[in-house]
Amino acid sequence: CHDATGYGPVFEEEPLDIVYTKESPDKRISMNCRARGNPAPTYRWRRDNWEIKLLELPTDHYSLVGGNLIINNPDEKKHAGTYVCVAKNIYGTVISKEAKVKFGFLEEFPDEERDPVTVKQGQGAVLICDPPKHEVTFQWIFNEFPRFLHPDKRRFVSQSTGNLYISKVEESDAGNYSCYVFNPQIGKGVYSKFISLIPIEECKKYKSDLVVKFPDTTAMLNYNVTLECFALGNPAPHIVWRKIGATDLPASAEVSMGGALLHLYNVQYEDASGYECEAINQKWQDWHQAWLYVEAAPEWAVTINNTQKDVGSEHTMSCVANGKPTPYIRWLKDGFSYGKGELKFSSLTFDDSGMYQCIAENYWGIIYASAELRVIACAPTFEFNPVKKYLLGANNGRVVIECKPRAAPRPKFTWTKGKEVLFNNSRISIMFDGSLEILNATRNDEGLYTCFAENDKGKANSSGILTITEATQITVAPEDTVAMVGDEVRLQCQASYDPSLDVTFIWSLDFRVIDLYLEWKHYQRVMVSNSGELKIMNVQIAHEGRYTCTAQTVVDNVTASADLKVKGRPGPPGGVRVEEIRDTSVKLVWNRGADHGNPVLGYTIQTRDFYALTKDDWRVASTSPTALNGMAVMADVVDLYPWMQYEFRVYATNEFGDGEASVPSIKIKTWDAVPVVAPTNVGGYGGKDGELVVTWTVGLSRFFYGKKFGYVVAFKPHDGSDWWYETISDPETRRYVHRDSSFGVTSDDFQVREFQVKVKTFNIKGDGPYSLTTTVYYPRDVPSESPTDVYARPVSSHEALVWWLPVMDTGTGLQQKYDDTEPGANRIFVPATANQTRLENMRPDSHYLIEVRAYNGAGVGPPSEHCEMFTKRAPPSVAPRMWRYISWTGKWLYVWWDHIPYNWFGNESFPLYYKVMFRKTGYITGPIYMTGWHFMDFPMPQVGDYELEVRGRYEGGDGPIRKIRLQGE
Repeated sequence: CHDATGYGPVFEEEPLDIVYTKESPDKRISMNCRARGNPAPTYRWRRDNWEIKLLELPTDHYSLVGGNLIINNPDEKKHAGTYVCVAKNIYGTVISKEAKVKFGFLEEFPDEERDPVTVKQGQGAVLICDPPKHEVTFQWIFNEFPRFLHPDKRRFVSQSTGNLYISKVEESDAGNYSCYVFNPQIGKGVYSKFISLIPIEECKKYKSDLVVKFPDTTAMLNYNVTLECFALGNPAPHIVWRKIGATDLPASAEVSMGGALLHLYNVQYEDASGYECEAINQKWQDWHQAWLYVEAAPEWAVTINNTQKDVGSEHTMSCVANGKPTPYIRWLKDGFSYGKGELKFSSLTFDDSGMYQCIAENYWGIIYASAELRVIACAPTFEFNPVKKYLLGANNGRVVIECKPRAAPRPKFTWTKGKEVLFNNSRISIMFDGSLEILNATRNDEGLYTCFAENDKGKANSSGILTITEATQITVAPEDTVAMVGDEVRLQCQASYDPSLDVTFIWSLDFRVIDLYLEWKHYQRVMVSNSGELKIMNVQIAHEGRYTCTAQTVVDNVTASADLKVKGRPGPPGGVRVEEIRDTSVKLVWNRGADHGNPVLGYTIQTRDFYALTKDDWRVASTSPTALNGMAVMADVVDLYPWMQYEFRVYATNEFGDGEASVPSIKIKTWDAVPVVAPTNVGGYGGKDGELVVTWTVGLSRFFYGKKFGYVVAFKPHDGSDWWYETISDPETRRYVHRDSSFGVTSDDFQVREFQVKVKTFNIKGDGPYSLTTTVYYPRDVPSESPTDVYARPVSSHEALVWWLPVMDTGTGLQQKYDDTEPGANRIFVPATANQTRLENMRPDSHYLIEVRAYNGAGVGPPSEHCEMFTKRAPPSVAPRMWRYISWTGKWLYVWWDHIPYNWFGNESFPLYYKVMFRKTGYITGPIYMTGWHFMDFPMPQVGDYELEVRGRYEGGDGPIRKIRLQGE
């Protein structure tokens, strides 16, 4: 029964899996094992469940150093296998986790020469690796070692098969290729014979064709997994990944290798789903689906601990492990099998003492838990836990005197007061654990109490003196209170108590103790004798609830409670969810939130779509009905974009204002629909050698309204009756070039040829409307005139405006540009209808020459006269220094700053004024422009975070910002 210094063995280091190679310089294997215990444990080892006789049958191969097993000159036939370490002392035996010894090697590739691969340019190619069967990584050598091929969007190396895939072969791909495999466990690599790739010249487009398709895959919980998908085709296909049944990939997902690899990091159960990869090019879309399953190695949910039990008592040992598949539980006692499931002992004996190990295992792994069970018997003793010498109890209260000696088996308890033996009655009872309980205690119960404990091993006793004090009582209790947001509230609490004791008042809100030190801004104790009055300042909605005052002494405590109701803005609605999804509307449902003492007048629904710029970019939604009254719990959100990801939130309004918004709903995606927005700015021009160029402005992707979005381009000669149609499946395309030698201008043409063009959109649901028909002109020659009256003016250090008088020959569909005459000069293109443009990204304080030319499909016309211009000097690179002071009330902010000094002979521009921006987070209250002054004051009437910005405005543009953040009280 006394504290024992000895204990059974506990592993501190266990053996690990080892891969041994013949090239190892040590020519030996060391398997580590270390355990602590008192007395120190001894060690033995087992291989494939057979004990290694290190002492009885010593060999030249095995030796023991401490607890470590050394294998000298390892031989695969003799020493490969599964090893466990066994640690033992007088208290029991434990075995370690299993560790495997493997012998690593890497086979060479076959010596046969590999046939060359001949393929047309634009076609896809697959070079077969055919590697040795090992756990290896793959790379490909191009022409010579160590020139490794770097995979990209067009070239991909599968880490499953080792094959090299080229989506479309180009002339630069010609050369010799070798598959290189590397085994990281042994640090060795080998490579195959070279394969010659011979491209044949051809210019043709091929549809996308998925040739690498990930199979159904099982991943391990909290580990990483990679899915492969790659397609051949010309143009090189673009690969898109999706999670089936979800609008987004998991947050931990990452796409790399030009879309060929989907990495899922730290995989969780919710990542289990079907995944789809789609390969898209202008000729075709190809897709593939497969499932990802997530399983887990065993992990302890309930384990075992060292336990000391009385002889003859009952005891149950159980452990629970989580995992997928469900782990199998088995037991070891002192290193030998001892059953499975749950261990139950109806009457413990000394033979049941020992080291127990619970083992949980499934396909993914095995875990061990160890604990010692010690069965004891001894006479009672109060040496470690005597009865308290001096005991206090409250008048008319409940008194418990503990009696907890150490004894085994459980002793019989007897109590005396003075010389009187106590028996159970209506006021006094001896509890099962030996403690004495006295109900409705009075002064007559004062005296010397002794606890006697006895079992078959011996007996012992211990005594203490009980004193009865006056009971603590609440004399003034807090009262229920109703307050408005911002009010000050006082909750009374006074108590009477025994004068020989000290009293402490503790306040709690909804069973949470209020920390007056940390929450000093709102809570304060009013220091009055015998009083625990609580003052609540600037009451907020969060302060509503049940307040409990506890008056506590070392003997007893008493409580009193009151409810505080706070009237203010309504609380957030709950349970916001989408119940029906349509193409342009959804049915939204929510639960009413707290009204905080005032009826809700109405609800507002906000949306945030996929293209929201920030997390706070919420917009008020259109609803049916338009106005949502205070009793509403559902509404139709209308005027949504089809095939768009949305999330929704709701907030309530009462006479105090708008309440806090709800938690956003789960993200959903509206159904797809036929597009209704036609392309804009349809135009074009005739080019050289019978080219007809049609251009248009690409619409925003929110107007795609569905998958497989594209364009249909229609055109015909002005005097023709039949339209020509071309389908373009790339949604980002903004021009189409049609080549027909008959379109070119000949010497027989006396006027410019005209073509009519129009463009419409389509998606998987159908075709959208055509744009307005536009006339495109096929020019006879390049423009013969040049623009006139070119004028340029600097706007800042890096921007300028340019004007000109355009060429009047509008029948040629002219467009114009500006240029300078230096080699590599910058140039921009503007529409023929414009006569001015803005030049950007210019150098500060620099000399520029500008010229403007007209151009059409046939080429560029003559230049205009040069226009010279100097950009302005750059603004300073430093922000103004700023100081601020907040008034003692916290309601006013005073700000002043230094002017940036100006150097007339420097390279920085002249200051014009200072721009001051002061705003409460989310609400702009500026800007204010200041010239000479550099001192200002601002009101801060509201609690919250504020931002202040000061920056200089110079001839060359805005200078850097000086920004500070502060808080209004």
